[in-house]
Amino acid sequence: MQPLANIHLTYCTNVHPGESWQDVFANLKEYIPELKARLAPEKSFGIGLRLAAKAASKLLESNYLAQFQAWLNQNNLYVFTLNGFPYGEFHHQVVKDKVYAPDWQTSDRLDYTLRLTQILAALLPEGIDGGISTLPLSYKPWFSQVNTDDVFKSATLNIAAVAAEMARIRETTGKILHLDLEPEPDGLIENTTEVIDFFHNWLLPIGGNYLAEILGISPAITEALLLEHIRICYDTCHFAVEYEDPKSVFTRLQIAGIHIGKIQISAAIRVILPKEIAQRKVIADKLSSFAESTYLHQVIARSRDGTLHHYPDLSTALPYLEQSTAQEWRTHFHVPIFIHDYQTLQSTQDDIVEVLNLLGQLCHHLEIETYTWDVLPPAMKLDLLASIQREYEWVLQKLGD
Repeated sequence: MQPLANIHLTYCTNVHPGESWQDVFANLKEYIPELKARLAPEKSFGIGLRLAAKAASKLLESNYLAQFQAWLNQNNLYVFTLNGFPYGEFHHQVVKDKVYAPDWQTSDRLDYTLRLTQILAALLPEGIDGGISTLPLSYKPWFSQVNTDDVFKSATLNIAAVAAEMARIRETTGKILHLDLEPEPDGLIENTTEVIDFFHNWLLPIGGNYLAEILGISPAITEALLLEHIRICYDTCHFAVEYEDPKSVFTRLQIAGIHIGKIQISAAIRVILPKEIAQRKVIADKLSSFAESTYLHQVIARSRDGTLHHYPDLSTALPYLEQSTAQEWRTHFHVPIFIHDYQTLQSTQDDIVEVLNLLGQLCHHLEIETYTWDVLPPAMKLDLLASIQREYEWVLQKLGD
């Protein structure tokens, strides 16, 4: 869907349960044509496709991919971005830190992403670049007591192998694909400083040497190739939880030569902590309804002097709320983007508005990513189709302002 020139807007289908290709395709058939009829009946409509490893493997068997492409053509739909972050099950069970496994040290993660690359190269229309968002290398708490150099090196070499395949695809088909690393709280790369450090200390030198060796090209060419095919997925929820100002992030990445391949539009929970204990108890009670057992909901508390304190999950943070010396808490919970205030709680919706205002030519892939409808408190659960439509309409209205 293209609300503005060169802007492709979609929602991530990770909102729908189902890890098999049959389940994924059934969900697409149920929701996508109806959304298109409501939002863009006369225009082509983009899909942000989430494929688990099992679904990706199946789609490459027999003639499933050709059948899917025929369905896309028949319904005036197109795929321009894939979510390759969750490898396996993502709904109706405890996910938590398992969402990072297998990580970028492993051949399983590499092979899965190469399959996604093959799928996207086949589905991507001419004249559009395509992105695959992926995890920020690994999960930082797994390595709190060990040196991470080996982790960074292994991850870098695997990511460089994806870049090599994407370069081959560009040479043979003309299609530009990119792998979009998605920083988030407690990821091995979670903020702008760590992104820049990874690119400059690992990806460009180590990955560059690897590509120069296997492709027989000069270091100058390998750097340009890596920066073309390895980018960042800027999730507005994640960077807001890190208290990072969008304009500053964009400026720093541009100076470093790092591109943003996709912007995921999502909102976090934000709360200003009052001094009164009674009011804090009310806030703790409200927040406890979001402390569910499926996903990680990392919390970052900020003191008046700007000091940040990390909690690995909302359930582990809540016992400290009443006595916290912090001024503000932000929680990694993707709440509906069209709501700013939840009585005593707020969202980081303002960061989304700022990002959309700064968009310009920075990035033209936008993906709404509120995947938590199933685990929201009961009072916030609405009809899924109507909720997705409302999120689209909110974004379209902001883009048109």
